[in-house]
Amino acid sequence: MAKKKVLVACGTGIATSTVVVNKIKEILTSKGLDVVVDQCKAAEVPGKAASYDLIVATTPITGSGDTPVIRTLSFLTGVGIDKDVELIMEKLK
Repeated sequence: MAKKKVLVACGTGIATSTVVVNKIKEILTSKGLDVVVDQCKAAEVPGKAASYDLIVATTPITGSGDTPVIRTLSFLTGVGIDKDVELIMEKLK
């Protein structure tokens, strides 16, 4: 499978997205996926979305174009994380 690119967006692109990026990288790599996971502010999504296969957001975002978006807090809370990982893997196939 080719390398996939995931963009993680949060309100400020600093603390929350850093936690989510690290968890997504760790989980997807352990499942054998070749991924690049970057982070940004929600306001930066419209200018970056086209370069990514998937966006994971912890806040509402707009301007993602054709790039699929998964909005979740599970990577912060742990609640529902398995379901979200399955959804991410499905979207990246």
